[in-house]
Amino acid sequence: MSHERAGRVVVGMSGGVDSSVAALLLREHGWDVHGLYMQNWDEDDVYCSAADDFQEARAAADLLGIPLHRVSFAAEYRARVFEHFLAEHRAGRTPNPDVLCNREIKFGSFLEYARRLGAERIATGHYARVARDAAGIARLYQGRDCAKDQSYFLHAVPQEALTQTLFPLGELEKSEVRARARAAGLANHDRRDSTGICFIGERPFRAFLAGFLPEQPGLMRTPEEEIVGRHRGLAYYTLGQRQGLGLGGRRGAADAPWFVVGKDIGQNVLYVAQGDDHPWLYSDALNAVDVHWIAAAPARLPLRCAARVRYRQPQQACMVREIDAERLEVRFDEPQRAVTPGQYVVLYAGEECLGGGVIASSGSVRPSPIIRERALHA
Repeated sequence: MSHERAGRVVVGMSGGVDSSVAALLLREHGWDVHGLYMQNWDEDDVYCSAADDFQEARAAADLLGIPLHRVSFAAEYRARVFEHFLAEHRAGRTPNPDVLCNREIKFGSFLEYARRLGAERIATGHYARVARDAAGIARLYQGRDCAKDQSYFLHAVPQEALTQTLFPLGELEKSEVRARARAAGLANHDRRDSTGICFIGERPFRAFLAGFLPEQPGLMRTPEEEIVGRHRGLAYYTLGQRQGLGLGGRRGAADAPWFVVGKDIGQNVLYVAQGDDHPWLYSDALNAVDVHWIAAAPARLPLRCAARVRYRQPQQACMVREIDAERLEVRFDEPQRAVTPGQYVVLYAGEECLGGGVIASSGSVRPSPIIRERALHA
């Protein structure tokens, strides 16, 4: 952790062990620590227990002897994150609202509110690292714990916010964090990590989405155009999906599992195929839009680097080139499985996260994938 002059820091406290230990470490380093509990979803049910989370955060703050503030960003979340989430699903893509939540809420609305509390810095329990270069530019690096590294979700955070952010857990392993919590007497030292964004949590995803997007049934076809079933709406499926297709045990078919391999938005067709090595599941290139470079755009493109197309994926060697002012092409050394429009491609140079963009379309290793390309560019 940086040994810069300590002032007031506002820590985003969620009730989990990570944010609690972040507050603990900052207090030990002499910071004037305030906690801030953010409620980003305005429904509290068995799947999204904001009330329980707040009680955990309050217990941790009481033990640490720090003030805990509470604020609702539910309106901002619905307008800036959830409406985009629905629009992307409506268009047949698969968004990742965690990235947008970080950019718009956790390092946007939160930062503005923290400033009103007199904060010189903000902090979170993310597993990532930030360091300033000689020019004072903030650079983002992976957390030391590779299994918990969250730089993928932070790649779109604006430079201004990163320069004012501390990540106290960046140098620690998760096991060390739990040990520090246990030693400090924090009751949440063994609390299970949250799984996913609050408004989905562990609830049945399709049932949740159907409450906002009505079903639009259509045909399921194979790449050879054989009709094998019906789907309930393209919004409910994602590339590479195996569960929930209802295609097991078809007469005359092989025993290999079925996977979603493409969507034709215009014809409302879901393409499925058997086997996790089917050519339509793999891509050797993608186009990205809404590109954000953390420090600055590279002085020269093409750029040889590495990329991830999903969280926790090992870095994949690639070449990045500019298509035009709005788009990048990322071409991989090895074909990638289930490259999904709406998700993010995040670029790395070693441990440094360079930035990333939204996957707009992908190129299959299969020659002339006409239907798949039409779907992915829709």
